Formats: sequence, C-alpha cells, structure tokens
Amino acid sequence: MPHFNALTPMLWTAQIPETVAFYTEVLGFECGVLEEGWAVLLKDEIEIMLAYPNAHIPFTEPAFTGSFYINTTEVDVLWELYKDKCTICYEIDNFDYGMREFAIYDNNNYILQFGQPIID
Repeated sequence: MPHFNALTPMLWTAQIPETVAFYTEVLGFECGVLEEGWAVLLKDEIEIMLAYPNAHIPFTEPAFTGSFYINTTEVDVLWELYKDKCTICYEIDNFDYGMREFAIYDNNNYILQFGQPIID
C-alpha cells in the first residue's frame, strides 16, 4: 500500500501578495516562492501553497467549508501574538476533547485553528 508523506493545502486567492503579507508579517511564516499566480509559505513543519483560482472553476471568494487545524506548542504564546492582529473566530479555551485552542480568520476568511493537548 502506498505511504502518504504529507498534506499541503493549496489555498485559492485572488490576493496572493496580500495573503503572503498576512502570513509572513502577522503569522511569522516565510515565503519560499513568490511568482505570478503562485506562492509557497513555510513555518516549521507547515507548508501552505497559494494559487490564483483555476480559470475553469467559478470563483468569487474562498468557499472552503472546513478549517485548517495547526497543532502547536505554547498555544497561549501564539494567542498573545495573534489576538490583537487578527480577526478572531473564537477565543482561546480548553475543550472537553482535550485540546486548548483558538481560531482566527486569515485575510481571505479561511479559518485557522491553533491547538495543543491539555496536559493534566
């Protein structure tokens, strides 16, 4: 059976320069590639690709129906770094399923969740 090595989200946006700026200046990512219509964002073990929408598919705004969950260490530190710079989806909290997390919206209204296990 083939082994899956990684999952790299490809986010469609009509605003690549603005999205690169949000992820680099606000969230602390690095831009590995920036070309016309395409970019790669990197932070630790996370890689996110940005692309202009496919010309064959209607696109008016992002329509992803889920969220991107980033497991992290020191979620409280990230909360303090991001809470005044981002639009908040929900504030940091402990959840019954054993995670401490919060969620923000990026500049395209994609939901980014950040969480870490609650250790007793």
